[in-house]
Amino acid sequence: MSNSKNQRAVFTEKSLRLLGKNQYTFNVESGFTKTEIKHWLELFFGVKVVAVNSHRLPGKGRRIGPILGHTMHYRRMIITLQPDYSIPLLDRP
Repeated sequence: MSNSKNQRAVFTEKSLRLLGKNQYTFNVESGFTKTEIKHWLELFFGVKVVAVNSHRLPGKGRRIGPILGHTMHYRRMIITLQPDYSIPLLDRP
């Protein structure tokens, strides 16, 4: 997960509302598992993860001339941290 294209923080109305519950939302490649994401977050940010929820989002259809294709699907992870931990780069001011 070292490539910045592999994971991105999500800033939607729901994800901003979840920040109040100490839950953070990320889009990651669909090949990553919940345990891989949990270990990566604990090592990289030095936090304690309580729960990892995920769901798969479908790719979008794309047409280039007569050729019909689609973008890759991805996985959205909602990470719940212990109450006394936070990810400082993603907290609201």
